[in-house]
Amino acid sequence: MGSVEKKLFKILFSLFFCISIIFASIYISLPEEINIIEGEKHLFSFNLPIEAKINSDKKGVMYLNNEKVKENEINVDLNQPFSLKFAEKNISDVDFNIFGLSLKKAKIDTIPNQKLVPVGKIMGIRIFTDGIMVLGTGYVNGEDGKIYEPSKGVLKTGDLILEANDKEISDKDMLTSIVQEDGKEIKLKIKRKDNIVYEKITPIMSNEDDMYKIGIWVRDSTQGIGTITYYNPHTGYYGALGHGILDVDTNELMTIKTGKILKANISNIKRGEKGTPGELMGIIIDTLKTNFGSVVKNTEYGIFGELNNKNKSLIENNELSIALKEEIKIGKAYIYSDILGKGTEKYEVKIERINSLNYDISKGVIIKITDKKLLDKTNGIIQGMSGSPIIQNDKIIGAVTHVFVNDPSKGYGIFIENMLKEEKNI
Repeated sequence: MGSVEKKLFKILFSLFFCISIIFASIYISLPEEINIIEGEKHLFSFNLPIEAKINSDKKGVMYLNNEKVKENEINVDLNQPFSLKFAEKNISDVDFNIFGLSLKKAKIDTIPNQKLVPVGKIMGIRIFTDGIMVLGTGYVNGEDGKIYEPSKGVLKTGDLILEANDKEISDKDMLTSIVQEDGKEIKLKIKRKDNIVYEKITPIMSNEDDMYKIGIWVRDSTQGIGTITYYNPHTGYYGALGHGILDVDTNELMTIKTGKILKANISNIKRGEKGTPGELMGIIIDTLKTNFGSVVKNTEYGIFGELNNKNKSLIENNELSIALKEEIKIGKAYIYSDILGKGTEKYEVKIERINSLNYDISKGVIIKITDKKLLDKTNGIIQGMSGSPIIQNDKIIGAVTHVFVNDPSKGYGIFIENMLKEEKNI
């Protein structure tokens, strides 16, 4: 290859590399999903040198720049700001393209135009797993003096034991009872991630207590303290926490069968310090009178369920509209919390960053606690405040989810639109 050809190759390679970088940056800046409130006009300003084709499954429901679109598709120049409105719920998508070539596709989700009640109440949460969760396997000292591992290679951490010898397992005691029956081989039905598998294990008689064992550690329930974010009067459901409940040993999202939200008496507030998150400490009271509702779903967007009619009195705030992430502004906002035990109060915070394209759904915004009263009591965000609703311009924008370990005055929040979309799947 001559010197001219080498120079030409370098120029072409550099040009290709630069174009690839530009394409990649455009691709990353484009959303995977767009949420629009039904019947409301939404302003978009991508400032990108590309076009988009918006498709709807219904004709005559789209409005572009305040003008009704007669067809079910339209092309939009993303180098210019534009407004978009859907008059009713429909199935829509957008195809981002450049020079006629498809670059990325995204779904447009139409969210019902509804108001929610911001709650901010701290509650006890108790959930029961769908099956018995395997935390790990171990040894059994047999009556013959040998060491056995009957479950090694058979059961895995995170497995859910659904049945034993064709009997549905509801708790640890029931599994123990079946293991003790006669020491014969046990047939297990197991949920392993998204698959159902069947395994067999033969119990070993332990020389420590003369009981049959299969050498596993298990969990059938867990409990803690968290905050209810909102109550939806249109559906009767509530949303709480803004993140899922993970098993403390496996760090996996717990699959639940049933659950309930209960009264929690807070006995102490441990202030957060740099490197050591603070927490609410208290007692969960589980009685018929203190059962405020059910937990029917545990997801990465939070927990969801229904409130008992007789306990809807805990909803003491007025309904507010919701704001999508495009409406959120850097600056002053508030969180609702009854952390001081004197009813729900508003505490001032500052929205410091909006992560519109953050793929960690529970970290959509970064907030900083600025309210002196709350800082004096907690030094910022502490465990138990997850789920506290975030309000800006009299609209619900999201919920507190995590605290910065090295700065307890700061934390993350989830967008309210993400919680509402998950509520629809109940």
